[in-house]
Amino acid sequence: MLIILFFILTILSLGFGFAWLADRPGSLSIVWQGQLIEMSLMVAASAMLAIVATIMILWWFVRTLWTSPHSVRRYFRARTRDRGYQALSTGLIAAGAGNAALAHKMSTRARSLLRADQEPLILVLEAQTAVIEGRHDEARRLYQQMADDPETRELGLRGLYVEADRLGAHEAARQYAETAAESAPYLPWAAKATLEHRCRVGNWDDSIRLLDQQRVAHVLNRAEADRLKAVLLTAKAEDRLESEPVAARDDALHALKLAKDLVPAAIVAAKAYLREDNLRKASSVLEQVWKLNPHPEIAKAYLRARSGDSAVDRLKRAERLESLRTNNVESLLVVAEAALDAQEFTKARAKAEAAARMNSSERVYLLLADIEEAETGDQGRIRHWMAQALKAGRDPTWVADGYVSDKWMPLSPITGRLDAFEWKVPFDQLEGPAEEGTPGHAAIALETLPPVSTTEPQPAPLAPVAASVPAAPLAEQVPAPAAPVVANKVERKPKPEPSPEPFFGRPPDDPGVREGAQASTDHKNRLKLF
Repeated sequence: MLIILFFILTILSLGFGFAWLADRPGSLSIVWQGQLIEMSLMVAASAMLAIVATIMILWWFVRTLWTSPHSVRRYFRARTRDRGYQALSTGLIAAGAGNAALAHKMSTRARSLLRADQEPLILVLEAQTAVIEGRHDEARRLYQQMADDPETRELGLRGLYVEADRLGAHEAARQYAETAAESAPYLPWAAKATLEHRCRVGNWDDSIRLLDQQRVAHVLNRAEADRLKAVLLTAKAEDRLESEPVAARDDALHALKLAKDLVPAAIVAAKAYLREDNLRKASSVLEQVWKLNPHPEIAKAYLRARSGDSAVDRLKRAERLESLRTNNVESLLVVAEAALDAQEFTKARAKAEAAARMNSSERVYLLLADIEEAETGDQGRIRHWMAQALKAGRDPTWVADGYVSDKWMPLSPITGRLDAFEWKVPFDQLEGPAEEGTPGHAAIALETLPPVSTTEPQPAPLAPVAASVPAAPLAEQVPAPAAPVVANKVERKPKPEPSPEPFFGRPPDDPGVREGAQASTDHKNRLKLF
């Protein structure tokens, strides 16, 4: 486009110049070697322009003849290079598709048309061809050759890492990943593998340094980097809690600044403050996280923060948590459990039933069963709440990649992924009974609650195992109708077979043996009652 514009401007300039000379006629006289040459100004300008054009054409012709051998060589070289790149492109596509025969053929053709020292993709194609053909030793040699070249260093280390991981040489794979991460922290695969290994061995300082390098290299965004750094600081604080509580407290507080709702960090910070006998700051940290994320572990640490508290004192602290986060299931359950320990059954029952109306989970109904047992002892009502617990949804716990844990961990023990644990219902408990999660489930459970029994039920006497019908209590016996034949009929019991005589001449008289046999008989009779 610029060449065309320059050509148009040149033509316009020449036309403007000749028009200007035509409007101003004149003559030009030249004396050269005693001869006078006269011509008009227009003819002189045209002759000058023709001479310049002729010189330029002659110069182009001479230059073309002089550079023609180089031009011919360059043309054939470009043609060969184009054919080589075409073969290289076809080979890479074939290697990606798993076509080993075509990839090998194109690799040989590309090497014959291109130079491997000038085109590194030839080594890549040969390595990929060796991998899909099963020549792993050759592939590792090629990857090592690429790793020695600064231009293909990262690609070679990546190939060596994959091959080592395939063979199960985890130590070699770790070394390749660390080498790549140190020189190029912006590589996600190297940084991820190195970070997981350092976390697995508890090298938290190097893990945090590598994470900061990733953040500077813009591999991770700010929110993700802050979250992962908070997890690493929390893990580091947990390891240093017993030996260096002050340093553990600082790490945990730094983690809370990066992730304000991180429950494990708040618990570690509170424990560190309690080791310094600073109950006020420990409670403050737990309260701040409770406002953002009501969690049972926060409540447990908050209620047990001060040793020697009575049940009434713990109930007051539980009510404090409820005031910070009202209309919440966890707040209601915390107060209900504390009220049960304080023997305030009315408050415990009211809070537990309110929690059941909000979220009918297994924990709620088990708590109601405990309240029923402590307050009334009515077995019918206890069984009612236990049956509701079987129908209700399961309680959440720490889960990572299908692994269920009683406590939080910084990385998954299955995959090694950092910040993998979540507080949720395990996968194998998602599909519950039909009543689970139905609207009004808690209301139906409360309406169908049987009344408290006014009389204590009398257990029926246990009959012998050999008897077919258990004996009725004396209070319930009624006289039989007048039937002389039936009344005078005597039931003959089968004569028991004699037990085999022991080797030592008499049966064992150990009290423990007799008591064990009697307990087994009582257990079987109780099962018959149900």
